[in-house]
Amino acid sequence: SVCRMVATLPYLYAHRCRFQSVVCSLHLPTSKPCKSMAAFAGALALGAASALGIREILVRFVRGQRRKGTNNVKHSSDHVNPTSQSSWNPAKHVPHPHPGWRPGDSQPCPLPDATNFLAVDADVTPSSELYPLVISAVVPRPIAFVSTVDADGTVNLSPYSFFNAMGFNPPTVAIGLCHSPGRPDGKKDTLHNIELTGEFVVNIISEWFIEAANHTCGDYPPGVDEMRLAGLTPLPSTKVRPPRVAESAVHMECKLRHIHHVHDASGAVSTSIVIGQVLAYHISSAVAARSPSGKLVVDLTRLAPVARCGGFTYARASELYDMPRPDREGRYPQGFLQEQRQQEQPQGGFAMLNGPKPLQQPQH
Repeated sequence: SVCRMVATLPYLYAHRCRFQSVVCSLHLPTSKPCKSMAAFAGALALGAASALGIREILVRFVRGQRRKGTNNVKHSSDHVNPTSQSSWNPAKHVPHPHPGWRPGDSQPCPLPDATNFLAVDADVTPSSELYPLVISAVVPRPIAFVSTVDADGTVNLSPYSFFNAMGFNPPTVAIGLCHSPGRPDGKKDTLHNIELTGEFVVNIISEWFIEAANHTCGDYPPGVDEMRLAGLTPLPSTKVRPPRVAESAVHMECKLRHIHHVHDASGAVSTSIVIGQVLAYHISSAVAARSPSGKLVVDLTRLAPVARCGGFTYARASELYDMPRPDREGRYPQGFLQEQRQQEQPQGGFAMLNGPKPLQQPQH
């Protein structure tokens, strides 16, 4: 500070005339011999006071910024789950894409170069090149969030998108489990546990916990409890040993019916298709609804299911539309085509329906 004060002395002396008024306020002598020295002394005093004032202002500013930064820091005890505060909009019902369509109307692909096809011979194409093609061509795919247990009761949890429902009498699901070259026998923990216990639970993934679900798909070593690792909550099942996932709104307790092994060109097993029978369903009241005939169904507008696409891409069901089936004569329910014609806009847009439609009887 002293060095800075000394450094300002030449400037203050050069502009001493500007500080004549300081002489009076300091009661300094005003005789001619002392006039210059008095002005310089006044300037020096004023400079010192100004420097101290500026220093005080800077100190207060820095302290204020530090307190502001400290207040903005969230400690671990102040952590708030982002999903607890964020809101999400339920899916909405909209008209189907082409309300003006009539049986027999042409519907060509509108994209440029759509008639040029690239042929891929799967018999000679390496599997490493087929994989990205397969997962990007068959989209969107539902995801089975499969929970299993090993012989010691350790929970394993992992998502699989080679999955679907295969029937309803009895309710049947199928899951394709690709073998991993990094495992000694190629089998993932899910397959090991299903072979050992003959039981598993399929949990449906909704958007509100997609990040936690995605965290379970890492190539973790055997014995790791992915449910605990991702911060998900186990719920006891009623008919099988593996727990359900509390964050999921739909659970299916399953028993193994059959495993079909798929062999590659060398004869090695590359995929095991697990076929399971659903023993029990658990539907959260938050997404439960009734069909027009009174049967229990899942309300897709509230379920917010997540689908798998190619690469690291996922899809959400944000818009839904209904399309009734034609009968054996190719006819639609009376009034359907007329209603769609009325909803079509002159500019090619589509009118929104007034609120979600009543849930329809599930079609298989």
